[in-house]
Amino acid sequence: MIDIDLLRRTPDLVRQAVSNKAEKHADVNKACEIDAAWRKCRTETETLQKSKNDLDARIGLLMREKKAAEAESVKAESRALGEKIKAAEAEAKRLDEERRAALEWIPNLPHESVPVAADAAGNVEVRHWGERRTFPFTPLAHWDVGEKLGILDIPRGSKIAGSGFPLFVGAGSRLCRALVNWMMDVHVQEHGYVELNVPVIANRPTMYATGQLPKLEQEMYFVERDGLFLIPTAEVPVTNIYRDEILPGDTLPRYHTAYSVCFRREAGAAGKDTRGIIRVHQFEKVEMVKFVRPEGSFDELERLVGNAETLLQRLGLEYRVLLLSTGDMSFASAKTYDLEVWAPGVGRYLEASSCSNFTDFQARRGNIRFRDKEGKVRLVHTLNGSGLALPRVIVALLETYQNADGSVTLPEVLRPYLGGEATIRPIK
Repeated sequence: MIDIDLLRRTPDLVRQAVSNKAEKHADVNKACEIDAAWRKCRTETETLQKSKNDLDARIGLLMREKKAAEAESVKAESRALGEKIKAAEAEAKRLDEERRAALEWIPNLPHESVPVAADAAGNVEVRHWGERRTFPFTPLAHWDVGEKLGILDIPRGSKIAGSGFPLFVGAGSRLCRALVNWMMDVHVQEHGYVELNVPVIANRPTMYATGQLPKLEQEMYFVERDGLFLIPTAEVPVTNIYRDEILPGDTLPRYHTAYSVCFRREAGAAGKDTRGIIRVHQFEKVEMVKFVRPEGSFDELERLVGNAETLLQRLGLEYRVLLLSTGDMSFASAKTYDLEVWAPGVGRYLEASSCSNFTDFQARRGNIRFRDKEGKVRLVHTLNGSGLALPRVIVALLETYQNADGSVTLPEVLRPYLGGEATIRPIK
């Protein structure tokens, strides 16, 4: 949630940010009008309360002077004012709820370095890494590679839960486990993250704090009986571990990493990428989350991106880093980089990681604070990034490292996690 004082001081800046992010549900004018009405109501309430206090003081004086009849008359005035105050307080509460509801739809303001554009066409390539492999044969798409190897069974996954729920078999399942264990080890042992094992189900306050609610509710899987959501990313539970807390300033920054299963309806992507595992409803992901001081949060974002790049480089996968435009970044983000890995079988780049700085937007919703050296309580800045998401990394691995005989030779860094095995061979 944005700072209400920022909205009051610079409403035009907020309007421009809403326009740049193409947030159709955000109504800055309405938020400003309701806020003005709330402030006016609060002022009237305070004026009424002061008048009542004056009357109550007068009643006490009259009682001490034994002027009972006059005191009773003033008491009646005081009671009437009391009723007005109750009505004004109720109106102020109603306006405050309306104001908060209006603010909930206003996105985080993009950082000044973010390119302004209507959609993904305005994204800017920041850098590229790796050489594109040339094949002496026509590379197959991952769904054909996976089928020949007997490690990916899309039909049986669909039989169990419907489309978008892949089934990994044998070496495929082992590859998933190896990737997770390797990525977690790198983040913990080299990048300084503290490992967490988090719930994969969350309540409304948790989903609200990270910005999934109210805007993205239709994208979530909801367990109606319990009023709980299946998480779309470990960002959600990890960011919320410090909700409603004040952290000692000398303990910042705090870095956490967590593996989780993730669930997304992909409601807005009907008909896209229906083959294979490029776009699925259930997938595994390792997440990196940072809680930092505001002063250095954008430097922390660059280091976060570097942590994700390290993994892609060690896997030997060609990738590019994109700075997302205002029209393509998320509701809660102030600045986002996407890491897209090249998949030669399908002939396109696929997002394997998204790294964002949310500034104090999530912290304000979640009331996540720290106490600085002067004793002042301030909001932290939160950041998160995929490190990495499994499905598209697996797509890139299968398609990049496939051989003419149908086998796949995996990168050396994964082999200790695969019992020393280097190659997955077709089932005969």
